[in-house]
Amino acid sequence: MGNFPFYGFCFICLLPDIWPDYTYKTKTKDFMELINKYFPDLTESQKEKMTRLEELYQFWNARVNVISRQDIDTLYERHVLHSLGIAKVLQFKSGTSILDVGTGGGFPGIPLAILFPEAQFHLVDSIGKKIRVVQEIATALNLTNVKAEQVRAERLDDTYEFVVSRAVTRLEPFVGWVQKNINRNSFHSLRNGILYLKGGDLTEELSEVKQKTKIYELSDYFTEDFFETKKVVYVPL
Repeated sequence: MGNFPFYGFCFICLLPDIWPDYTYKTKTKDFMELINKYFPDLTESQKEKMTRLEELYQFWNARVNVISRQDIDTLYERHVLHSLGIAKVLQFKSGTSILDVGTGGGFPGIPLAILFPEAQFHLVDSIGKKIRVVQEIATALNLTNVKAEQVRAERLDDTYEFVVSRAVTRLEPFVGWVQKNINRNSFHSLRNGILYLKGGDLTEELSEVKQKTKIYELSDYFTEDFFETKKVVYVPL
């Protein structure tokens, strides 16, 4: 009888080492099932990169707050899959250049760069510490098609086929920032322009925009409640 407390104690001591790893792997598996549900044709390399997003953002978010602490547990739904909503509207062809304005922690640019390895992504933000996190994550994932830079969009002179972003400001001033950066060489089913992730009622906001716009409801592509009011706004330029 005297040995039982000893064995019980040792097993309990081991739990902190065993349980977090088990929980982490289980959560990551569940998250990847969510991605695979909507993007079943990912290559093994893409799956590996998508899977690593969890550990990388957990690590860096503990040091630099690039995602709200409440959202880190819903990373794949509210950030990764949300970013990939743009891919439901348009498949970027090889050689496409895309500018991600106000990328923050790398959304939507990083998930899109994983999905479209033959396209080139320029991720910009005015906050240096966020860009450093994006650079570290892109390096860790060997995303050679990603360039991350601390710069304001208004100062960029390069041109791109498309500009993407996640609701960094109202659409009308955003168009003014990036209109000069859209080149005229269109080779997609959609004319070159802006693909903007927004949510809620956009009636008033879109009435301010002089250009034509088209709304794609993400609830048409994703069934999760989070996407009920989420949209991609397309502005041809």
